[in-house]
Order: sequence, then structure tokens, then C-alpha cells
Amino acid sequence: MSGVLFDLDGTLVDTAPDLVAALNLSLHEHGFAKVSLAQMRHVASHGSMALVRAGAPGITDAEALMLQQALLRHYHQVNGNHATLFDGVAALLDGLAAKGIPWGIVTNKAARYARPLINKLGLTSARTVSRANKGNYFCQSLISGDSVTRGKPDAAPLLLAASQIGCMPSRIFYLGDARRDMESARAAGMVSVLASWGYLDGDEVTNWPVDLRLERADELLSHLA
Repeated sequence: MSGVLFDLDGTLVDTAPDLVAALNLSLHEHGFAKVSLAQMRHVASHGSMALVRAGAPGITDAEALMLQQALLRHYHQVNGNHATLFDGVAALLDGLAAKGIPWGIVTNKAARYARPLINKLGLTSARTVSRANKGNYFCQSLISGDSVTRGKPDAAPLLLAASQIGCMPSRIFYLGDARRDMESARAAGMVSVLASWGYLDGDEVTNWPVDLRLERADELLSHLA
């Protein structure tokens, strides 16, 4: 294997705290009750409208659109303030750097949110992750939802990322936490890796096209050996 690609929300980065903070700001602004992070975490990778519907069930379509627009406005302000790399991700990225393996991100998130987020997390410039391992790492490809005309589960965004990191699709691991991630990896001819630490919430995955399932991100290093 010569390359690794990641989904963003729920796989590489825990963005649920930012998303729920933005949701609560929008709910409060329009007179709705706030929700807890625990209630909303499982919805975090399903988009802004799914968050709105879960946070304020039973509202009208007009109210949902109003809350969605408010959520996106507030998210632009809080994006990256509370988000963190999932446990094991820094160790994995450090290990990839030590092995000279390129990596990138393929997300359906719009670039206006994805790029500031990874910039704030320091993933777009080389940096040292741990004192024990002095390897530097940085993202070599970011394909967002508006980078291509067809997003996941289509193969197009993954194939574009493969060309940018200079790896054959069949030699790339793609890590994600949703059915569309696994389907996109399979369509692109990549090895699909299910991130069990993501926003699965007990989703039935037995029929998903999963090649490998990991409990922690750094477990992937043993499969790269």
C-alpha cells in the first residue's frame, strides 16, 4: 500500500463539538431549546439539515431551512474552535510520515468549511506531532464537496485525490465512517476501511462494502508494515 485517504468529519477529526455549538446558537437565536452533544453526535456526519431535523423534530420545512441557514452562518464562526483529531490519528499521521506514505482528505464538506478547519488544526503544513517520533506530516490533497461535480458515494472525488497524491487507487486505504465512504472506496477500487470510532451510532454495517474495520486509527500502521 502506498497511500492513505481519509474522510474528514467523524474519521480524521471530531467536528461534532463545533457542529453542535453552531446548532445550539441557531436554535437559541430562533427560540428553540438547546440540545446536548451526546444527543447529536451520531448525526454529525450527515449534514446540516440532518442536524437541524434531529435538533428540532417536527418543525416545518420553512423553519428547517431557516435554522439550517443560521447553523451554517454560526458554523463559519466556530469552525475549528472545539474540533480535535480523534485518538490515534496523530500517531497514524506520524507513522505515515516516517514511512514516507502520502495522505489526503476526501470529504463532502464544502471547501469554505473544510480548508479553514484543517488549516486551524495545522494539517496543511509540515509539523512535528510527537517528541518520540520526529516525523513531520501534512495533507497533500484536499478534495471537498464542491471540488467535483459528483461527490461520494461516486468514485470521482477519490480518484482525483489518488492522482494528487500520486498513488494507484488499488494501493490506497480509504478510511471513513459512513456507508457512502465505503461505497465510494469500492467504486474507486481502493481498500475500504471502516473507522469504528466515528459517528456510527449502532448503524447496521453488515451489508456495507467494508474490507477492513479498525477500532483506532493507528491500528492501520500494522497493515502498512
